[in-house]
Amino acid sequence: MDGPSPRRTDARRASSRIQRKGRAGDSARSGTEGGTVIVGTESRVAELVKPYAAKPSELIQALHRVQSEIGHIPKDAQAVIAGTVGVPPSQVRGVITFYHFFRTTPAGRHTVRLCLGTACVVRGAERILKTIREELGAGLGETSADGLFTVEGVRCVGACGLAPVMMVDDEVYGRLDAKRTKRILREIGADEG
Repeated sequence: MDGPSPRRTDARRASSRIQRKGRAGDSARSGTEGGTVIVGTESRVAELVKPYAAKPSELIQALHRVQSEIGHIPKDAQAVIAGTVGVPPSQVRGVITFYHFFRTTPAGRHTVRLCLGTACVVRGAERILKTIREELGAGLGETSADGLFTVEGVRCVGACGLAPVMMVDDEVYGRLDAKRTKRILREIGADEG
């Protein structure tokens, strides 16, 4: 077949689209804003996934590398990843949405993991989630507007005797009620201010 493969052409179009988006805003900035890739990030993503070029079986490793370096996998960068690795963009999106570890938006500085295992649910995890949502303005899979907290649900943290349980970063908090949950989140937030 003569000329570039359709996948490589898709990646070039995505890269070009990303560059145009960056020029429309502040072209001096790099990084991401609102899930949109700003100039510079697409070339960084291309460089990060270069070792996985034409290696479809290494897609997950490529995604891990991008996320570990950037903090998430920007939506517009997914076509660049697909074109480099040699898979359709839909496959990249499918892998990202299947594995809960991958993120398409930046995470907060702190990660709140609420246990949704049987013991925690029976002992009030839903009430704790409601308190977290009210306190942070973010539910499961969301990041607070101030960028301090990302809220995630987990199946079990191995502390069933302390149910309901949440973790903030690596610290486990058990026997939660609404008042204690608010106090913990406010103290952590105050430490950031």
